[in-house]
Amino acid sequence: MRLPSKHMMASCFFLLPSLSALTQTPLDIPTIERITGLKGKENKGEYKITIPQNDLDLRVDGFHIIPPMGLGTWVAFTPTPDGAMAMGDLVLTETDLKTVQAEVVRQGMEITAIHNHFVRNHPNIVYMHVGASGPVSDVAAKVKAVLASINLSRGHVPSATAADSVITTLDAGKLDMILTQKGEWSKGVYKYTIGRPDIKLTEHGVSISTFLGFNTWAAWQGSPDHAAVAGDFTMREDEVQAVIKALVSHGIEVVAVHNHMVHEQPRIFFLHYWGVGNAEELARGLRAALDATGKPAPMDMKMN
Repeated sequence: MRLPSKHMMASCFFLLPSLSALTQTPLDIPTIERITGLKGKENKGEYKITIPQNDLDLRVDGFHIIPPMGLGTWVAFTPTPDGAMAMGDLVLTETDLKTVQAEVVRQGMEITAIHNHFVRNHPNIVYMHVGASGPVSDVAAKVKAVLASINLSRGHVPSATAADSVITTLDAGKLDMILTQKGEWSKGVYKYTIGRPDIKLTEHGVSISTFLGFNTWAAWQGSPDHAAVAGDFTMREDEVQAVIKALVSHGIEVVAVHNHMVHEQPRIFFLHYWGVGNAEELARGLRAALDATGKPAPMDMKMN
């Protein structure tokens, strides 16, 4: 019997589908939309629902914090071999927290972090990260129930309130040059979202993309001489202290250091910061902190 040539064997191997292709089907977005009753955004086979918290009149150091500054609840779905994994970040008032926690536990979802984004904020707001995995219909039903518990706690749908905006006179071009990034405008807020392509992150063995919240971001408002910037750094464990030092030495407050996930590989930390002052000086502080982390994403990186 004649054995196949090396060329034939290589060709056969090339045509074999990967294990993920054999076991994973595309995300069932219509089912997510039907069960949750919400429309989101699709990106490369993943899906994200964002709910702006328009009902919260949040003030920090005289600045009005609107959803593009980090006041949006979101839940993102990614396909898995058995259906979907959902990860979310819920914006909650102090009075929401107990009700929503109880519903997350009742639904069998994970709570993976509870933390602040701001200091001196009125009213006080906390952020709760949640997760779930399983058949798409089951995960979507759990998400629907948790989001409904927020509406129940508030007595209304947060996004039903008219969206607000802020007046900003920043020179975005100067910020872009300092940060070597390109941001996007939304309601008077200029926001950068920067991925970490140097890190292949997984949670429960599932790949986590920039679209699912694995990113560094910076949201700006104000004027060139009196700007405010709020955001989040994503860091490997050996980058945490260098980022803190770079920010603090440039007059930017570090207001939280924590995890967003609990089963991630490699280990990843997140840091929230708040800065008020001259816009270019603040940008140089962020640039120094970016230089303390891995290779930033290219100039054409867009916000989620």
